[in-house]
Amino acid sequence: MIASAHIIGGNALGGAELFYVRLVTALQARHHPVLAINVAGSQIAARLPAETAQHHVAMWGIWDLLSRWRIDRIVRQRQLDIVQTYMGRATRLTHLPLGRRPIHIARLGGYYAPHGYRHAHAWVANSPGIRDHLIQHGFPPNRIFLISNFVAPCTPSSTATLQRLRQELAIPADGLIVVAVGRLHPIKGFDDLLKAFAALPSHIHARPVHLVIVGDGPLAAPLRHYAAQLGIDNRIHWPGWRDDAGSFQELADLCVCSSVQEGVGNVILEAWARGRAVLSTRAKGLQNIITDRENGWLTPVNDPPALTAAMDLLLRDEALRRELATNGQHTLLTRHGEETIVNAYLDLYDHLLATR
Repeated sequence: MIASAHIIGGNALGGAELFYVRLVTALQARHHPVLAINVAGSQIAARLPAETAQHHVAMWGIWDLLSRWRIDRIVRQRQLDIVQTYMGRATRLTHLPLGRRPIHIARLGGYYAPHGYRHAHAWVANSPGIRDHLIQHGFPPNRIFLISNFVAPCTPSSTATLQRLRQELAIPADGLIVVAVGRLHPIKGFDDLLKAFAALPSHIHARPVHLVIVGDGPLAAPLRHYAAQLGIDNRIHWPGWRDDAGSFQELADLCVCSSVQEGVGNVILEAWARGRAVLSTRAKGLQNIITDRENGWLTPVNDPPALTAAMDLLLRDEALRRELATNGQHTLLTRHGEETIVNAYLDLYDHLLATR
């Protein structure tokens, strides 16, 4: 059995953090020895199964020399084959000698500045665009591996749970609901989504249309102000960052991703897992997993009028939404299922260990 350690800094649960939890849990379920190294008291640590072996390191920042020393000591004390790091902080704090075990793999789910990742022995990109990004910055192509993310199909929320969420948001029972999930950051394109929503009719098929944006971040206040300027603040709901974001997607008639740039787009996979139709921009990463008009609907990046037209079309056509959702679930199971992705990681570990 391959013994691996998985290292991540930070506290909150974003896309990379949730994938970390899923992969560690899945490897452990296959009886592979797994060590999770993360921050004490973090939401990440709390999400892992109780039986998961964990070490907690502060990882205050990329220059935290004490944390770097602690990671090195933990790794030396264990008989590990693979050390996999997630995102910049954990990767920069992990430095392992080349040419012997353990092998250091850095996983990238975004278009990060490359200099903090070069010292790793191999890299996993979760989309072709990120792989190309690394190659363009001089990383050796034969040590870059393309492995997507997985999201397991979800047990549907109860009717009572969905009714409670609708009441919490004060959305009428007959309301049509558009849901977007993500960090309130410029790359997510939420300003384009607000502008597009403002141009959408307030009622479709005599049903009021509401927008729910689940998330938090540096643009929280400016986006609320912009919604008020557009005169749509009475039809927009901001529940903030929620652990139950997936339940909001279940509440949706349509899930929208307006990003300017993405990795693989976990929100797309999560919407498919909940049986919901997806409307997305053609941002890098997203157009790699969505086949336009088959398992989702694509519009150009930074094009609010196109987003408006697509939302209007899809909200008017329930049968089309059902078709996109069904095809999306099929794509999730065949290309982004847990077995497929975990097998890809195990195959990669075997390959690297055999060729070290």
